Amino acid sequence: MSHTIDYYLAPQSPWTYLGHQRMWDLAKQTNAHIRVMPVDLGQVFPVSGGLPLGKRAPQRQAYRLVEMERFSQHLGMPIHLKPQFFPVAGDDAARVIIAVDMHHGTQAAMAITGAILTAVWAQERNIADTQVLAELLAEQHLDAACLAHATTPEVQARYAQYTQSAIDVGIFGAPTYVIEDQMYWGQDRLDFVARHLQR
Repeated sequence: MSHTIDYYLAPQSPWTYLGHQRMWDLAKQTNAHIRVMPVDLGQVFPVSGGLPLGKRAPQRQAYRLVEMERFSQHLGMPIHLKPQFFPVAGDDAARVIIAVDMHHGTQAAMAITGAILTAVWAQERNIADTQVLAELLAEQHLDAACLAHATTPEVQARYAQYTQSAIDVGIFGAPTYVIEDQMYWGQDRLDFVARHLQR
């Protein structure tokens, strides 16, 4: 039996960055199908009790940096704890991911997602800049037309649909992986995702 992973992500999330490649590798190893589903956390947080980073208590903000550094070292993944372009709006990048998915398919969508996450957290590039998004598409050898397609009502509708789906399922943060009726929040739950996929 082949599983389907609904991969709810935010393209500016450090935790999505830290888990992205491992989740993709898991899916490949288990022949699982991924549905790449970028969401607008600005809409998810208010209905789920979440707060944007700047409004969280100081001790929560401080511990977030500790955990990011720990996971960076543990996974051997470079990370800037306070990158130059963060906080950053993720909407345009999310729509590019969706456009790539619609035009090129899942593998390309996963590739551009990884490139966008790396751009924020390892390369300190501004993913809210159209030129940067164009560069990332080129670097992944993807159709430049995806940038224009990302601004269409069709893509915006898909983005809104994914965000509403996240709210309906009860998601409150990114990344979240949903397999059948089981929800796994956070890249630190990938061991449980692996167990589910290997059943």
